[in-house]
Amino acid sequence: MIYLTGVLGNTIIITSVIIDTHLHTPMYILLCNLSSVDIIFNSSTVPKLMDILLSGKDSISFVQCFIQLFFYMFAASTEDILLSLMAYDRYVAVCEPLHYHLIMHKKKYVLFLLGTWISGCANSLFLTFSIYNLDLCPSNKMQHFFCDIKALEKITCSHTQFYILLYLVTEVIIGLILFLLSLISYIKIISLLLSISSTTGQKKAFSTCTSHLTVLGMFYGAGMFMYLKPPSEHLEEQDLVLSTLFSAVTPMLNPIVYSLRNEEVKLAIKKIITLK
Repeated sequence: MIYLTGVLGNTIIITSVIIDTHLHTPMYILLCNLSSVDIIFNSSTVPKLMDILLSGKDSISFVQCFIQLFFYMFAASTEDILLSLMAYDRYVAVCEPLHYHLIMHKKKYVLFLLGTWISGCANSLFLTFSIYNLDLCPSNKMQHFFCDIKALEKITCSHTQFYILLYLVTEVIIGLILFLLSLISYIKIISLLLSISSTTGQKKAFSTCTSHLTVLGMFYGAGMFMYLKPPSEHLEEQDLVLSTLFSAVTPMLNPIVYSLRNEEVKLAIKKIITLK
């Protein structure tokens, strides 16, 4: 149900943005890309988990494991950059409304999006091939439901663990930098909104940001608990719960948050449903 809800919800968002010309703006084009990434994110891990639960076959080939790792890291890296880009878009919309169309013109946000997808792919390729060439010797069993860097780190040889830890720390640092950029954007947005004397103006401005701020909090909240938590053998079950929240539940909730909190998205969905 989680998987089907996530795929269906994100597909509806993508379809709504493509069909409704009123949504052909930077904000909704970015949302369409976020939904595309969420489908990849969900599909990279959950189908294998369903196969394990339904068939009882809890094995995966070496090559399949690293293909799964690539798509998981690709989706996570791309969504990380995309959320920061969406925060920047909201900053320009709220803090520089008169210059919004000059700053976020079509050519610029298309280049931003191309850079986002290419960067996510390049980062994932680098990590996947780097770890692929390391030795996985102590065991061929992982206490996880998909191939993740943290899970692979536990079954590497002692002299290769350093490199995986280095990759992991690098990814965390990059993620924290992107998170701080998003946080700075919203600090500036909130400080500006608090200076607005009109309550109606504040509510209108907040309504354009609350959906993205909620999604941002869910993604980084689950990610930080998952990757910044110190390793412990006693917390393996907690790791599985956090992994499920990060890779399956968050992509499912994103379209629900946007469709419930955004009137234009709800209107576009109603148009599609009632379209004859």
